[in-house]
Amino acid sequence: MLEERKQRAKRLIKKLRTLFPEAEMALKYSSNWELLVAVVLSAQCTDKMVNKVTEKLFKKYKKLDDYVNADIEEFEQDIRSTGFYRMKAKNVLAGAKVVKNTFGGKIPKTIEDLITIPGVGRKTANVVLGNAFGIVEGIAVDTHVKRFSIRFDLTDNKTPEKIEKDLMELLPKKDWFDFTYLAIEYGRHIAPARKYDTTQDPLISIYPKAVEGWHKG
Repeated sequence: MLEERKQRAKRLIKKLRTLFPEAEMALKYSSNWELLVAVVLSAQCTDKMVNKVTEKLFKKYKKLDDYVNADIEEFEQDIRSTGFYRMKAKNVLAGAKVVKNTFGGKIPKTIEDLITIPGVGRKTANVVLGNAFGIVEGIAVDTHVKRFSIRFDLTDNKTPEKIEKDLMELLPKKDWFDFTYLAIEYGRHIAPARKYDTTQDPLISIYPKAVEGWHKG
């Protein structure tokens, strides 16, 4: 089973690379702190909407200290359109204080340190580490990656943490970082969560059973 999944994963990634050679993160930022903010805001929100919000946000709050000293109610309104804005505002502003006071104003370079920042879980930590420092310690599992992994039978699990563990066992480390963005592009451009024409899906031939459900997971 493991070897079969490894071979399938290898074929899927090879095909995805030909389909999406430019796959990368869509969020826009100009510093490591802004990257972290953008990723936190992207929870349950499209990257397109986050970029729209941060275009103004990053002009208004230019430095880490601007977040440390921000008024929470005003900040909530600034990020309102990203959804769950109260929790996100609380996390971002509390996170700014932790980054300043605990890490000397610098984004830390390990998952262990990153997940001590409010609002940062393993997924966010993996995204920040990979994009900010080129450090790959794991695989960022978002909804696209989760659906893809379940649908193409790369995991028996449903939680992001367990799916990540399964994928890390299946995929060579050199593919960990790219896999997230390849799966996201596939979900956005070929196989959305809703019903779609699977006859036009170039990955189905690799695993025909995948036709049975993009709704899974």
